[in-house]
Amino acid sequence: MVDAQMEEGDSNTRDIEVAPALIAVHPAQGSVAVAVGSDLRVYDLIGDCPVSLVDDSAKPFHSDSIRAIRYGASGKLFVSAGDDKLVKIWSTDSWLCISSVCCEKRVSAVAVSNDGLFVCFADKFGVVWVVSLKEDAENQALPDKKAAPMLAHYCSIITSLEFSPDGRFIVSADRDYKIRVTVVPKNPLDGAHEIQTFCLGHSEYVSCLDFIHSPDYPHGLLVSGSGDSTVRLWDVTSGSLLDTCEIGAKAELSATDGTEEEPCHAVTDLCTCPNGTSIALAVQSLKGVMLLNCDLSAKTLSIAKVILIDGETLIPTSLGTSLSEGFLWMVTGISKLRGFDHSSLARVRAVPALEDNGRDVQPVFLRDDEIPGGEQLLERLQGSVTIDNDVFLAAAEALKTAMRSLMIKKQYSDEKREFRKRTRNDRKLKH
Repeated sequence: MVDAQMEEGDSNTRDIEVAPALIAVHPAQGSVAVAVGSDLRVYDLIGDCPVSLVDDSAKPFHSDSIRAIRYGASGKLFVSAGDDKLVKIWSTDSWLCISSVCCEKRVSAVAVSNDGLFVCFADKFGVVWVVSLKEDAENQALPDKKAAPMLAHYCSIITSLEFSPDGRFIVSADRDYKIRVTVVPKNPLDGAHEIQTFCLGHSEYVSCLDFIHSPDYPHGLLVSGSGDSTVRLWDVTSGSLLDTCEIGAKAELSATDGTEEEPCHAVTDLCTCPNGTSIALAVQSLKGVMLLNCDLSAKTLSIAKVILIDGETLIPTSLGTSLSEGFLWMVTGISKLRGFDHSSLARVRAVPALEDNGRDVQPVFLRDDEIPGGEQLLERLQGSVTIDNDVFLAAAEALKTAMRSLMIKKQYSDEKREFRKRTRNDRKLKH
């Protein structure tokens, strides 16, 4: 019976593959980028105008859902990648695509080295690849690049990639509960063979990673979110678990409804705020964002507050913030929903002044006319069509189902497993 249910679930999820809307913010808040399905949208906050992307490569733009977007540490580079197995590297000066890299598998995560010389990306088979960039190629097209394998997890989807603040380590997380800390070699193209440590402790898939910057910790303190409804704090040099913050009970009190038999409060995204002590969380079923406080001296995490949105069903799918401003940006939306145009299924909101972490101060979401860029930014990033709250709630439920199907390993009977082996594409080619 269980196998039959699994197989039936497989067929249902194949019909429509859902990807979350993503948001990324320039380190100096020079621009904001949103990806919804295959659409990549950018707004220039300095010039106060929409950005026109220029792609003269052989395969222009993306043809399938974008799964990862990222600015480089300096803000000069931007990377987008996803289900079309393409990694596109953009110069943010001209928004010209300077290189398109083909991957063998669908891409699940990206990272840019702190010096901007290397772009790393991970695929759903568990391999991290690296591409080298020329220092003088910030604003001109590069010849087609070929990626080199850098490291690998064992046949497990890699969910997040992060370079440590000092550039010494690259940290990779996967759906098999593991966080791997790898020493970055002098030449990453030769492969990264030295494992510093593993950070082990999560009981479900690890969904997201970020670093807390501190002068006392040049390599940074690592923060991880997971499907087990916890956020954990790590010392990456030793792999030591410093603290665990259970967020399920707090999220349950603020959930959109209490009708679920088994409420799921997986952490879907997190980002550290400019003050270095606040961490913002996006949680499944939470209509808003949760803020954690990190006590650097005690190396502990605690729940500071939950910011809810009155009158709207906004369950963020992605968060972003800059290093220079106190704005927390978020987007809700998905790539596909039956009966709706995916290009309209997005909503962008922002919260200011997160540098004030006092428990008696309650941040509020900005009105549309208060957001930097105003209506023009919103029209560019989320579209001009008004979507009912019920649609966004349905989108959140569809995304929850899709992500759980992706992250939770399926169980098969021996007969089903053998059948899958016999019908693999590589076996078909041999015959």
